[in-house]
Amino acid sequence: MAHCIIRIALDTPLNSVFDYGWPHEEGATPQVGQLALVSFGRREAVGLIVAVVQETEVPPDKLKNAIAVRDQLSPLSPQWLALASFAADYYQRPLGEVALPGLPKNLRVSTTVALDRALKKMAKLAPPGDPAPTGMPPLNASQQEAADAIGGAVGFTPLLLYGVTGSGKTEVYLQACAQVLARDPQAQILILVPEINLTPQLEGNIRARFPGLMLATLHSSLSEGERMLHWLAAHQGQARIVLGTRLAILASLPNLKLIVIDEEHDPSYKQQEGLRYSARDLAVWRAHQLGIPIVLGSATPSLESWHHARTGRYRKLELRERAVRDAVLPTVRLLDMERDKPKDGLTSGLLAALRGRLERGEQSLLFLNRRGYAPVITCEACGWISNCTRCTSFMVLHKPEHRLRCHHCSLELRIPRHCPTCGNVDLQPLGRGTQRFEEGLSAMFPEARILRIDADSTRKKGSAQEAFDTVHRGEVDILIGTQMVAKGHDFKKLTLVGILNPDTALFSQDYRASERLFAQLMQVAGRAGRAGLASEVLIQTRYAQHPLYAAVVRHDYDRFAGNLLEERHQAALPPYMYQALLRAEAPELATAITFLEEARDILPTDAVTINDPIPMTMTRVHNVDRAQLLVESPSRPALQAFLKEWLSLLRSMKTRVRWSLEVDPLDI
Repeated sequence: MAHCIIRIALDTPLNSVFDYGWPHEEGATPQVGQLALVSFGRREAVGLIVAVVQETEVPPDKLKNAIAVRDQLSPLSPQWLALASFAADYYQRPLGEVALPGLPKNLRVSTTVALDRALKKMAKLAPPGDPAPTGMPPLNASQQEAADAIGGAVGFTPLLLYGVTGSGKTEVYLQACAQVLARDPQAQILILVPEINLTPQLEGNIRARFPGLMLATLHSSLSEGERMLHWLAAHQGQARIVLGTRLAILASLPNLKLIVIDEEHDPSYKQQEGLRYSARDLAVWRAHQLGIPIVLGSATPSLESWHHARTGRYRKLELRERAVRDAVLPTVRLLDMERDKPKDGLTSGLLAALRGRLERGEQSLLFLNRRGYAPVITCEACGWISNCTRCTSFMVLHKPEHRLRCHHCSLELRIPRHCPTCGNVDLQPLGRGTQRFEEGLSAMFPEARILRIDADSTRKKGSAQEAFDTVHRGEVDILIGTQMVAKGHDFKKLTLVGILNPDTALFSQDYRASERLFAQLMQVAGRAGRAGLASEVLIQTRYAQHPLYAAVVRHDYDRFAGNLLEERHQAALPPYMYQALLRAEAPELATAITFLEEARDILPTDAVTINDPIPMTMTRVHNVDRAQLLVESPSRPALQAFLKEWLSLLRSMKTRVRWSLEVDPLDI
């Protein structure tokens, strides 16, 4: 006979909450928020107790008893459960699929060995020390005003910290944190950054500033054992500051008093697989739920946040000047490639600027968001190009590895010795990636110390930080990099930034492309001149008259964002429209399109607009064809209500098509 019924969320598709019995002889009644081990099908699984009830609709002869409850771990708080429930409800996913992956993997295994070992380690840690900071540098007037506004905020207060690159946003964060901790020594603070490679520098700053406090980090590069320890430190309140990437928004923080989202505009805050959540948006909801301040910092805020600031939903704090005395924003110049024809991808103006920096012992950065040696190889005799056989994309030439590689399905092939179509042996690379520029610069400037930083050169754990440390030590003259180098790094001797091949984004069918390009250009330009040295940014372009480049030259985000918002309003696009995207995958495109057509017609409605299905831009990936169906409405509640009813019908459809729904999609 069951003493009570425990309702448990499991990480399963569709329905994820199941009832289990808990017999009298097993001791105390389980609590909501505890983890429980249960039998599920032919396996054992760990789930989260979301309710304790006295009755169930499950017949007594089919009601299984839970095997064990993890009572050595304190329950997850009602506030954390509410966060998981909100995310599941808003993003239209089962509760277990949201709650369980947010926990360390070692908590979700059937054995408790790893948990017991971690709890013993945590018990041996020294108690938290003095939260008082050390080495507090003086702030300028704008920084001080911003830090005081954040540190003194009471209740739910969303603050947009709009500061030019190099304006000292990080120092504002740290001094605001000091004020919060001084007011409440038990307070916890969550700081999010968009990318893993940005954590080491900020982690070092936090540890130096708050030597008496425990800092926990949460990101995907941690081992499972490390992630368990850091998660427990946050869950038990021992870690006063938690620093992490987007997954850290689901950390258990019982005393959370302040949230900071650095580079809040960055698309990396949106999860692109499984539960496609926005960590930034969940952070705002979490701050509202807890009644605490949240800071969203950026030199190029997202249009959604900028719109909220313009309409009064967010309070805007501004840092218009660089923090270092005498440091000014770099001069931005456009190099017209129609007039100054490039040689090996570089104009004479950029080459002259590189030589000047080498002569003065200053550093230069060449930014190109295209890794590999060349985007494609081609046969000029018959026109053959290196298409991927599994995707609607090209095989990228990676010359040092002597391989062709697809960046979408990871297919790798040897470089052919002759054209597969006509047998011509003279195959040529077309276009330039970071590897090719590195090769060319080494020939042009043999005396220069050249370093390339991209996803290929930093595959080993710790290699990215080692590479950045080399730059910071001044052991690099010319740095070549992708978006990995574009933000968050403070290179003291860097006085020249050359931006290569940005024009492709000007003609993208993605309506967010211009917003992203402007942010990217401003971020990478901001790496120059941060220590007060005169600096410049040179942008090679064939469209020197384009208004986007004119805004970059003026460092004029305000006008650029205002114009873009007006365009979005006229076109009925976000943030003036709310969207959801239904994606379908099948071996044949027609099959996916047919499914989406049926989905379009299954629930007639006037509350939302259901567009016709179309192939995705990258139609075929890994031998699977993909199509999409956009649903939109000017009312978020109307869209959410439709999605709930629509998904119920979609799940009842019999189909072999793989499909998924994304709410608030970033890529359409």
